[in-house]
Amino acid sequence: MAEAPLPAIRTLPSWLLGRAAARGRALVADALAVEGLKMWHHVVLSAVRDLAPVAQADLGRSVSLDPKDVVGILNDLQAAGLVVRAPDPRDRRKNAVSLTGDGTRLLARCETAARAANDELLAPLTNAERDQFMALLIRISGTDG
Repeated sequence: MAEAPLPAIRTLPSWLLGRAAARGRALVADALAVEGLKMWHHVVLSAVRDLAPVAQADLGRSVSLDPKDVVGILNDLQAAGLVVRAPDPRDRRKNAVSLTGDGTRLLARCETAARAANDELLAPLTNAERDQFMALLIRISGTDG
């Protein structure tokens, strides 16, 4: 039987992490699609919930998105009735974004779907292994969780 191509590459942690990340993204994207939402729309909805009322520029910085991309996503979310833009109470020259009731309900469903997708991703691991894996990912990602 022939050896699998790229054996040196396939043993690199970065390659394996990339493969796992791609599988995780695909599982979450599929779960969110059932709710009619895309990944970045979910990220932005979640950030709005956590930061609201939040200025569009601050929102973009919080999720590391280009301002033009934030505007496009917010346009989609507002057209769907999931967020509202109103004058920022701290600076009336800016718009602040908040969730609507529909946005709050959709976000809750999407968070449940994303958790289920992540459970599927980590299904081969025991609970103890999951905890250890998460701790290791946090250490190597350079984030505090």
